[in-house]
Amino acid sequence: MSSRPTPHLRSSYPAFRAIPTRWADNDLYGHVNNVVYYSWFDTAVNALLIERGALDIHQGQVIGLVVETQCNYFSSLAFPQTVEAGVRVAHAGTSSIRYEVGLFAQGADTAAAQGHFVHVYVDRATQRPVPLPRALREVADALRAG
Repeated sequence: MSSRPTPHLRSSYPAFRAIPTRWADNDLYGHVNNVVYYSWFDTAVNALLIERGALDIHQGQVIGLVVETQCNYFSSLAFPQTVEAGVRVAHAGTSSIRYEVGLFAQGADTAAAQGHFVHVYVDRATQRPVPLPRALREVADALRAG
């Protein structure tokens, strides 16, 4: 049996994206519903890749498919907070990247939640894995953890 993870510090992540919560993100219990955290992971990583020129979601020949995802929750987030999503790369293989994301209440030093997802990069037409394009590899290297 593994021990419970501990929240990461803000300094563990080299890149951040601010994400405003929405009224609809809150659930019946008055905090952000757990499924919303996964959409924040996706938003933070893909926006970063698009901004850095490593992903063209409309015309690019290579796309990333999520094959694994996981999240640990430490403290609640709720509307109207702004969430700051920290992104780092734990591993980049031949055709896949494991992204790790920490979600922080605005200005907080300790993650309210953290997790990961793995993208396998495939040819858009054939859906078969392809080697990481150079631009994507460069972004992954810049976001490498530790």
